[in-house]
Amino acid sequence: MTDALILIVEDEPEIAEILESYFAREGFRVICARDGTTGLAHHQRLRPDLVVLDIKLPGQDGFEVLAAIRRRGETPVIMVTALAEDLDKLQALRIGADDYVVKPFNPHEVVARARAVLRRTMGQRRDSLLRVGPLTVDPDAYRATLDGSAGPVVLDLTPTEFRILAHMARFPGRAFSRTDLVDACLPEGSALDRTVDSHVSNLRRKLGAAGADSLLTGVRGIGYRLDVPHGG
Repeated sequence: MTDALILIVEDEPEIAEILESYFAREGFRVICARDGTTGLAHHQRLRPDLVVLDIKLPGQDGFEVLAAIRRRGETPVIMVTALAEDLDKLQALRIGADDYVVKPFNPHEVVARARAVLRRTMGQRRDSLLRVGPLTVDPDAYRATLDGSAGPVVLDLTPTEFRILAHMARFPGRAFSRTDLVDACLPEGSALDRTVDSHVSNLRRKLGAAGADSLLTGVRGIGYRLDVPHGG
């Protein structure tokens, strides 16, 4: 847990520096952002294990940032604010915050709360991993790996390729029509069957390059299937 990456989104430099110092002292990796837009960019690129998020931010406020994070996945978030009104707390928890602290706070308490949230959510995250033979898909981290002789091989997938793979990994052995995959994985709604074929073709090529060319197969007259290896 002490290797976990903490994203601190806080516009007050002194507070950000104090939190960064306390988390680093406890062995955590830390990245900071001074506004919501930068924080979301860091979240998208780095996939932190936990976000410490101020509510009062320039531009996008903490509630907007929290909502955007929740649309992407289940990264745990601790909200920080100078306002102690119950309405603010309830709004943060309703949107999906995992915990809530009020300024002024004891940095030791924030680190302790972070540890408690990580213990709880990391256990849930392990349970959320999808495994099909040599393939492991982490929906929260947007990460897919294949077991290799030298260790896990990370697949370099586009967002759409990842959504298709993750959706099929939830139902290994099930045959999906192209329409099924459009509805579940291409929410823009204008995708055609040949668009799905293109994404799946690229996905099969990448799986093959990593040594799993027989994992994703075509089903004649239907579409595609993620096969369960014998004994898997």
